[in-house]
Amino acid sequence: MAIGSAPRPWSICALCLALLTTPAWSQPSFKEVKAAWQPSDVVLLDRHGQTLQRLRIDKQARRQDWVSLADTSPAFRQALVMSEDKRFYQHSGVDWSGAAAAAWANLWNTRTRGASTLTMQLAGLLDEDLKVAKGGRSLWQKMGQTWSAAWLERHWTKAEILEAYLNLVGFRGELVGLSALSSTLFGKLPAGLNLEESAIAVALIRAPNAAPDRVAARACRILQDMGRKPDCNVVTVRASQALAKSRAANPLAEQDAPHFARKLLQTRGYAAGSRVATTLDLPLQRFAAAALRRHLAALSQRNVQDGALVVLDNRSGDILAWVGSSGRGLSNASEVDGVTALRQAGSTLKPFLYQLALEKHYLTAASLLDDSPLDLQTGAGLYAPQNYSKDFKGLVPVRTALASSLNIPAVRTIEMVSPNALRDRLVKLGLASLTEDGDYYGYSLALGAADIRLLDLANAYRTLANQGLASPPRWTLADAKAKPVRQLDAASSFIIADILSDRAARALTFGLENALSTRYWSAVKTGTSKDMRDNWAVGFSRRFTVAAWVGNASGEPMWDVSGMHGAAPVWQAVLDRAQQSAPASSPPAAPPGLVQQRVRYQGDVAASRLEWFLAGTERSLIVPQRGSAANLTPGIVAPVEGSIFALDPDVPPANQRMVLRARGVSNPQWWLNGKRLGKGMALPWFPWPGRHRLELRGGDGKVVDAVRFEVRGASLRPKPR
Repeated sequence: MAIGSAPRPWSICALCLALLTTPAWSQPSFKEVKAAWQPSDVVLLDRHGQTLQRLRIDKQARRQDWVSLADTSPAFRQALVMSEDKRFYQHSGVDWSGAAAAAWANLWNTRTRGASTLTMQLAGLLDEDLKVAKGGRSLWQKMGQTWSAAWLERHWTKAEILEAYLNLVGFRGELVGLSALSSTLFGKLPAGLNLEESAIAVALIRAPNAAPDRVAARACRILQDMGRKPDCNVVTVRASQALAKSRAANPLAEQDAPHFARKLLQTRGYAAGSRVATTLDLPLQRFAAAALRRHLAALSQRNVQDGALVVLDNRSGDILAWVGSSGRGLSNASEVDGVTALRQAGSTLKPFLYQLALEKHYLTAASLLDDSPLDLQTGAGLYAPQNYSKDFKGLVPVRTALASSLNIPAVRTIEMVSPNALRDRLVKLGLASLTEDGDYYGYSLALGAADIRLLDLANAYRTLANQGLASPPRWTLADAKAKPVRQLDAASSFIIADILSDRAARALTFGLENALSTRYWSAVKTGTSKDMRDNWAVGFSRRFTVAAWVGNASGEPMWDVSGMHGAAPVWQAVLDRAQQSAPASSPPAAPPGLVQQRVRYQGDVAASRLEWFLAGTERSLIVPQRGSAANLTPGIVAPVEGSIFALDPDVPPANQRMVLRARGVSNPQWWLNGKRLGKGMALPWFPWPGRHRLELRGGDGKVVDAVRFEVRGASLRPKPR
């Protein structure tokens, strides 16, 4: 018989007999109940034990961490006792006067609350056999509930009974426990619930799925019983607002590393209630996310929405920060993880190309490469690479070619190394997304015409930072530290890192003061993919490797955003922050197998300098080879003989200027079709439709070189009459 239904004389007698003869039903201890509590989430902790991410696993109910009685609002505790069990602190599990009053009222069909105390309700929550069914509890369930309540009162304190109850009771829908209710409905911790919120929460215990107006009416009665004079219209509005959130995502659930959390759970499969100590550093994670958002907000007028960033500890491989997206409000694809998404690499693969060439003794850091127009016959047709700056530098040392990110020298280098050798080296370094052979990518692999992942690229640069020793990234503190494996030659890796740290060598393209310069030793490379769809900045100090990507998840091009202005400022800001926890970063010590000596260049092609060489490859004088592509014959560098240029009437004229370039001539003068254009080693010129003869003359007026070229694609517009 359920209390609340009209009693029959025989059933009352049976109940009395049962209460006298039935042995007590024991329950677990308070400590056992608390220890068995399992949140519906996996909780990810940072390396210092701070909570950084909760990810829900159990879809049947929403439960959060166990909340102690001291961490709940006094207003809620008062409202709970006033509504559910006024004599909670006086009775010993069963409120006999309340039961008698309920039985008398039911006898006369008067509406009243049931006689179940908080302790009896807790007994029903602890024992599956005592849980109420749709038709109410049976006589035997009531007997068991009564005896269990008495047992709990003898073995538990009142505080423990109340604490267990408010954690185990169901409120609305899938919400179980006060912690889940307060964070979901009110966006605050249980300790912060005010009087009205507490009354609404308690009102849900009786009727979890009632309509908002009924919940509000019940909450108003609770407040009145507490001696308050509530404005019931206000309570109704607040109840409606709160209940509308009952199935929303938990607003208090930590969201500091959502993409990292999803990836980790996909690969590890943790159970609900697990607490996982990750390698992330929460302060650095939050700083990196904020820095990325600030920078992308500043670039929003240049059609930039998305970005991603990852930080690795060089020695351990620990992932210290993982920012997969700029987040909602900036990005239309905030769920896409930019750390693992495939994007075109741009110039970020060049260090591995040159390292391979140095390792195989094809080149030294002092070798000269020709940065001049290049046409290569490939299976797909003519390949004519261009530099980012749309001009040519002539003869440059390998150090300058890499640090200043010149494209044509890189293509000349991959001709020596071969696309297959470079592709195999990149796969060996962990860039597993390169699933085709080298011939598929061709010479353009030197310029990054392949899709890679930011995490893989960051770890490959970490291998350079560790002078060729590689190990996989480490995700959790429980993961064993992998033993490093040598993937690159130590000496050539050192030279590449030295080049990437050389501010003077990169000044040809980037200048001396830029976002790549740090107060401590660091090595860095930028990259920009075709049509400005991807910006990269990847580099390392002695302690950390930071990789940043900026672009659009949709693949839409950015507007005039280079790696220097897109990803580099974020890279520098995050590396600066990481370095605050590390000792001063001095240059690394040279490994065995290296020789440093001064080198000079015949014809003053480049400034003399101290240079690093692999032992046995050192040179003191570099002489340009006659008859090679890298000769010093005076003449016109650009345009080349027979060139055809096409003008686009939709492109502003200022953006279509050609640069006429000369070499090996003092006081050069430019003449076009018999008329003097100007003077200088480089002369900007707006292409004019037609066939042209361009002459380069020396200071004495004599013709040094001449080329013919053609400009097509535009015509003169008639003047208005």
